[in-house]
Amino acid sequence: MRVALFATCLGDTMFPGAVAATAKVLARLGHEIVFPATQTCCGQMHVNTGYQREARGLVERFVEDFADPSIEAVVAPSGSCVGSVRHQHEIVARRYCDTATWERVHATAAKTYELCEFLVDVLGVSDVGAYFPHRVTYHPTCHSLRMLRVGEKPLRLLRNVREIELVELPEAESCCGFGGTFAVKNAETSTAMLADKMRHVLDTRAEFCAAGDSSCLMHIGGGLSRLSTGVGTVHIAEILAATESREVTR
Repeated sequence: MRVALFATCLGDTMFPGAVAATAKVLARLGHEIVFPATQTCCGQMHVNTGYQREARGLVERFVEDFADPSIEAVVAPSGSCVGSVRHQHEIVARRYCDTATWERVHATAAKTYELCEFLVDVLGVSDVGAYFPHRVTYHPTCHSLRMLRVGEKPLRLLRNVREIELVELPEAESCCGFGGTFAVKNAETSTAMLADKMRHVLDTRAEFCAAGDSSCLMHIGGGLSRLSTGVGTVHIAEILAATESREVTR
């Protein structure tokens, strides 16, 4: 397939390793990867904070970058941003764009996927040939869990990684407390939620906490680092991209 890589603004500026890993996994499976150079933010932060009208330009920019019919799928290493594209973009387009633009938004959203759901649901792949000899626990992020309904797909992929020791995370479906601007506007509540999540991660005695959203990993990883726990965070794309010759380290 001809697949467009949507890096997301957080991936582009702070977690390029997850973006590169996504491309490596897809290329390893034999797909053509294209990267529209003018892509930018999906507008999720604006919509979540109540600025729907202001997000219109970002929604239209996303369509301009990814609506090309030769692009068969758009894939991103972020359940959060893909959730925005699939759910929020159509809301913004219905309210503030003309019918033709809304139709393009709808069509582009329909071919946009989070990495794990693309691998399992579209490609029918559950083993990508990865190797990761570490003890890992997995945190299912809120948007991937509740908006995209990815369910067991990330765990199915992780269970097929060679030499991995995958341990269940207690109360896995509880939010880590990040929530984008929520962590800024409700810092004390966010910190309390993070403390619970970190306690559960540490209870697993894992070397790494994995997730499908860099934003949540930034939040969890920041807390674990400040406590000098020695536990690392890793995007699931980086685990899936890892091989015996190219392994992820803390």
